[in-house]
Amino acid sequence: MKIFKIVTLFSFIVLFFMYCTKTDQVVVSTASKNTTDLLSIKATTAPTIDGVIDAMWDKAAKLEITPTVPDPGNGLFAGYIGDKYLASLRSMYDDQYIYFLAEYADKDQNQKVAPWYFNPTTKLWAKESSGDVFDVNGVLTRQGFGEDKMAMLWNIDNSTPKFISQTCYASCHVFTPYYDYSTVGTLVAKVGKTVLDSLVTNPTYKSNSGSGNHYTNGPNEKIDMWWMQPSKGLSYGKMDDNYQDYAGGQAITNLTGGNANGRHVDDVAVASVATVWPFRPVYTADATQGSFANTQNLKLDGTGATVAVPMYVIPGSTSNYINIADTTSGGAAKKVIAVSSIGVLTYSGGTLDPNVGTDYQRLGEDAYGGIGAKCVPSVIVSPLKNGRADIDCVAVYTGTGYIVEYRRKLKTSDVLKQDIDFTSLQDQPFGFAIWNRNNNQHAIQPNLVLKFQK
Repeated sequence: MKIFKIVTLFSFIVLFFMYCTKTDQVVVSTASKNTTDLLSIKATTAPTIDGVIDAMWDKAAKLEITPTVPDPGNGLFAGYIGDKYLASLRSMYDDQYIYFLAEYADKDQNQKVAPWYFNPTTKLWAKESSGDVFDVNGVLTRQGFGEDKMAMLWNIDNSTPKFISQTCYASCHVFTPYYDYSTVGTLVAKVGKTVLDSLVTNPTYKSNSGSGNHYTNGPNEKIDMWWMQPSKGLSYGKMDDNYQDYAGGQAITNLTGGNANGRHVDDVAVASVATVWPFRPVYTADATQGSFANTQNLKLDGTGATVAVPMYVIPGSTSNYINIADTTSGGAAKKVIAVSSIGVLTYSGGTLDPNVGTDYQRLGEDAYGGIGAKCVPSVIVSPLKNGRADIDCVAVYTGTGYIVEYRRKLKTSDVLKQDIDFTSLQDQPFGFAIWNRNNNQHAIQPNLVLKFQK
């Protein structure tokens, strides 16, 4: 019996070390009792932002969480509600930067957003959906082709009181009932909303907002939003730095049908307040756009029906995105200048025939059907600059999940109140979110607190 116990113990130890040395896995323990506080320790040596977990991270305690897709009550997250993702966060800081290490489980990598594919039956090009598609009975008919993404929200200068207790939900107004006056927009422009309310007793439509637009609850409230998006900055080593503001608030949302959107990229600011319908604030232009749609409209055979097709293709490429540098003179991307009635794309120097093989087609029409290896990216990516580029970030997919390593200066050069300032080393409430293979529905972990080791 004693020998049996020794052999059993030895076998357990061997198996334990075999498991722990599988470095290609994201392993997140659920044994930690800490589920709300993230302690940022004072670093003696700064970690290299490369997606490799350096030894100094062993000194930082893990905050272990399970972001879960909520039910907002309006059908916005239908089909995803209850999905969970095991995750952990660690943090360090020094005199210049704050550093973060996020690890979370994800069974497969998805970074090709709504790719173009060719339909051999209709002979037309089309885009996959960026989210799951369901029939009227709620049955999945086609799995979406969206991004794996991650985000954090912070309260800028403690300006948003509700953020202290609600974090993510402080700006998420999915429950807001609204009136849709868009069909009488001319009347609104002439007489204004106050007069219109007294004239129109039965608005054309009233409902709960089906959108998930974020906006804060007062004109001076702002929230910092860090967004790890492969299609916006990640391929250039950056996390997209955004913010949320009032965007006209409740009055605009009630008037326009839930379209008041307070999410903006850094450096964009309110330029003026509109005096006519739909009364949304007017913002300055974004000079540092991180991506744009790879799409255009052309006529079949030059004279037929107008159809949508890719603007650029890289013949033979299997990449997830087309970089803006590829579209410049001499770059690998070729501008599509014509499309035939059977879907053949013409570009300077050649043609792309999607009818040959399945490289540019769907691989099955069922719910979990894939796409051909050469299906064309729908996004052209350019580098982030200025305020949008404040956060250095590298994300590595290990085969079972993501390792995301990132840093930002404790205080940026921001003068527009669009970034959180960590230099006080005060406790900071925050929220954390994970997107899996879609661009809208996401798992949320609210009511977290960053604390600094002093």
